[in-house]
Amino acid sequence: MNRIPFGVRRLDTTIDGGAPAGSLVMLSGEAGAGARAFMYTATMMNALSRADPEEFDLYYGDVVEGASVPPEIHFISFTAEESRLRREIEHVLNDEIVEAASEGVTFHDLSPEYFRLSPVPRDWYSAKTATISDLGQGTDRSSVTEALGDVLTEHATDNLVVIDSLTDLISAAGDELAWSDIPTLLKGMSRAAYEWGGLVLVLLNHETLSDEEHGQLIDACDGTFMFEWESGGSARARTLVVRQFRGVLSRIEAEDIVQFETEIGDAGFDISDVRKIR
Repeated sequence: MNRIPFGVRRLDTTIDGGAPAGSLVMLSGEAGAGARAFMYTATMMNALSRADPEEFDLYYGDVVEGASVPPEIHFISFTAEESRLRREIEHVLNDEIVEAASEGVTFHDLSPEYFRLSPVPRDWYSAKTATISDLGQGTDRSSVTEALGDVLTEHATDNLVVIDSLTDLISAAGDELAWSDIPTLLKGMSRAAYEWGGLVLVLLNHETLSDEEHGQLIDACDGTFMFEWESGGSARARTLVVRQFRGVLSRIEAEDIVQFETEIGDAGFDISDVRKIR
């Protein structure tokens, strides 16, 4: 089965190269626990592989046999413009990586659709969007889900698409969406992702949800990575647990791995240690 790298070398090596092609993966985390850093790393390292192969080899190395980097990288944001996202990414990855990889990422700013029915003044979000998204300029799409669907339908086939974030969509529930629409949307996205054959990553801050709501979203996705803080004595550590993932979890269980300890380095999100069943 062809796999798509997450761009985190030690993780990709452990799981035979990355995510199975055709997967929808939720990055579910506590605030600051690493989910956003993982998202930025996956975006930029995959883009770097084609934008600057030498830099990619320096920071990542060889892609595992059986895995292949997607031809295009698309980053969808409901609330932030490209310049702001780049500033945030520069806090996670080395400036050389960001500068080289950015040309390989297409950013899609859906804030006009997202804020359309909100009390936010139009000139707060519309003035700077003309050069951000290459899709839908001058159109009258009626909803943020239609705008999201347009981007995915046009760009998701064989590619990496990163969605920032599901939390934003959930916060819009009640205006344009009901809560029940969110798991249904993910189930439909998972079904379509299988046909697209690429990889879709969606970010979530699960602290905003009840356990039942979070469980419904986990069930709707092909895979879920949990990013959490763990306290020990006077220190706190970021950890990663693969909650469920077809074609991936079995590999981790076979190695008796229960948890990954993580860190943020020059190449972004990384695995610093692997905890196994003793």
